Amino acid sequence: MAQASQRTVFHGSTLVRLLSRLTDIDVRESRQGTADRLSQWFGWTDAISLSAALDGSPAAAQSSARASGNAEEAECARVRSALAQAIAEDCVPTAAKRRGPPAAAAAAPAAADAPVDAAAAFAPFRRRCLTRQQAMETRIGPLRARVRATLAARSPTMARLAAVDVVMEQVLVAQERSLLATVPVLLEKHFGRLRQAAQAAQAAQADQADQTDQTDQVAPATAGDAPSSSEWLNVFCKDMQAVLLAELDIRLQPVEGLLDALRTS
Repeated sequence: MAQASQRTVFHGSTLVRLLSRLTDIDVRESRQGTADRLSQWFGWTDAISLSAALDGSPAAAQSSARASGNAEEAECARVRSALAQAIAEDCVPTAAKRRGPPAAAAAAPAAADAPVDAAAAFAPFRRRCLTRQQAMETRIGPLRARVRATLAARSPTMARLAAVDVVMEQVLVAQERSLLATVPVLLEKHFGRLRQAAQAAQAAQADQADQTDQTDQVAPATAGDAPSSSEWLNVFCKDMQAVLLAELDIRLQPVEGLLDALRTS
């Protein structure tokens, strides 16, 4: 089984730390502050929009429009729970999701180790990953807009904060999509490393069995051998689930920030 190398711990996001560990990529913490890094993504028109939002004077909020924010808190919890549950249900080995006779299910894990094209073997997991990412974007966008509208009704100060969030979302959405699009790519590399290591271990065991002339150990795999032969796939699925849950946390951070503002306003 492939082992992740030991690396210096840095104070980055959980998603970055996970991907760095799983793909053996040495990611070093940036020496730039958050504001400096964000400024690199702003064009001059974006800067004008942000300045207008910061300097604007929103109209005073109507008292009748001031919602408590409890509904937004509950909706955020529902969205998070639904997306997390979908990730958990989707991030299981392909064989475990199949429906069919016991014999077919037992043979499925062994098929995962067959000498097939690596890209084709990863294809089902890529589709699942992209589906979960699309679901996150589809559910979280409207949730963010809803919380922002409630915040804007609180006070002129909160309305200004909501206006800033509009600009930030417009500017950063393209960067977010671009960066998160690398998640399936990095997961595929991790999948390939685990698969290659498992195949190498099986080949070594077969060679050792040949050398000792223990013919019973080189017989075709049976149903009882299936769990060990698919262990690497179970490891990968758990890792993919952890990565997608970490991505969910990142995508929900702006919403959580708006909810924090609601709680304190």
